[in-house]
Amino acid sequence: MADRTPAPDTPELRARWGSFEWSKENKKKADYHIAKYPEGRAKSATMPLLDLAQRQVGEETDTQGWLPLPVIEYVAKYIDVPVIRVLEVATFYFMYNMKPVGKYHVQVCGTTPCMLRGSDDIISACKKRGMKMGHVSEDGLWTLTEVECMGNCATAPMVQINDDNYEDLTPERLDAVLDALAAGETPKAGTQEPGRHTSEPSGGPTTLKEMVDANHDYRGEW
Repeated sequence: MADRTPAPDTPELRARWGSFEWSKENKKKADYHIAKYPEGRAKSATMPLLDLAQRQVGEETDTQGWLPLPVIEYVAKYIDVPVIRVLEVATFYFMYNMKPVGKYHVQVCGTTPCMLRGSDDIISACKKRGMKMGHVSEDGLWTLTEVECMGNCATAPMVQINDDNYEDLTPERLDAVLDALAAGETPKAGTQEPGRHTSEPSGGPTTLKEMVDANHDYRGEW
């Protein structure tokens, strides 16, 4: 599983991120999130502000983004709460990266449904491309992480790459997605099973078929 400890607090880290502050656009977004809550409850905006900070770091580094300790301190100061409270949130939720990641963060679900449907083969396919768990690849493109259930059990196995899910994977289908990303393209997110649209049964629906094309009223038939 992913290491949730923060990156070491080094002089180099401070030199790079000690002067972090919101961009003009992100300051508006941060204040928008804070304004959702009553006066004096700015700490309720901790999660969206951490996400916003991570995305700003990502924009500056051309990666998915992560949360250096000085950035976490900046968020804490911005909402006037102890740093430890913000750090507790950042280290608890896997949506926040505590160490540098690549341009594409490949998170492979390894929970039972995905495991039974071949997640080990998906991880092997990633490793064949030079990915190592918890490390940034030499070309800076990839970081590989194994995570717990992300709620796509009906379309297992699946991976999340940055903000998109890719489901019904085989090693070959995953390679096609990764090849597209590496080429700067945007592969289709969601299920990769031909003819499947969401999480309906493979081969199409077996019941309530009339609702595929219209909001059919079954009440008179029951």
